[in-house]
Formats: sequence, structure tokens, C-alpha cells
Amino acid sequence: MREVTFPATDEALQDANEFMESALEEAGCTMKNQMKIMVALEELFVNVVHYAYEDADDDVDRYVKLSLDFDDDEMILTITDSGKPFNPLKKKDPDINLSAEERKIGGLGIYMVKQTMDEVDYDYNDGCNNVTIKHKIK
Repeated sequence: MREVTFPATDEALQDANEFMESALEEAGCTMKNQMKIMVALEELFVNVVHYAYEDADDDVDRYVKLSLDFDDDEMILTITDSGKPFNPLKKKDPDINLSAEERKIGGLGIYMVKQTMDEVDYDYNDGCNNVTIKHKIK
């Protein structure tokens, strides 16, 4: 298992992307699956940066931790933060049949993650949000 922690900032997303791209290439991930995983990572990372710590005190350690593992031909990534508890899986899916003007803002990114990953789980443990995504790499 590989673990790396980034500051919860938009600027850190590039470093997180480089970490994931390198690990996925090393594991032999197909380009098609790599693109799906990278989009999911970006959506989840940006959600933490923009929302997890929005009401937090200034002295709170604002971070995003990535824990990455591979099991046979499956990637398992857990994204952890210590922000306010939030289960993105409980958010109602957007009505994608509505036009963009008729849809409420937000929620489309999590919907895309749920649609493109093989499995998405959430738990809140020891004061931390943990979103785990699993996807075949080959």
C-alpha cells in the first residue's frame, strides 16, 4: 500500500494527479481505465478542498490523504480528510434528463464517480471521512 498526504488546496491536485498517474502506469493500468480513475480522483479531491473544511477553524490541519493499493487487477483508492462528516453517497443523484438550465447546481461529479467506478464506499471513522473507490485496471 502507498499512502501520501497533500494539503487540501487546489494547487496540490497536480501533485496528487502525478502520484496516481505514476502508480497506475506502473501497475499496467489501461489508458481507458486510467482516464476514468483520474476523473474520479479529481472530482473527489476537489470536493474535499472546496467543501470539507469550509466551516473549520483556522488551526485545523487541512489535508487530503490518498491510500492506494492494488489487488490482482483492481485498484483500491481511499481518500481521507478530517473535515466535517459528509457522505457523498447519500446525496440524491441529479436528474440527468433535465436540461442544464433546469438542473440544480452540484452533484454531477459524485454521480459520475458512482457511474464510472466499479465500487464506491464511504465511512466516517476516528473523525475522518473515508471515500473508497475500486476499479479494474486491465
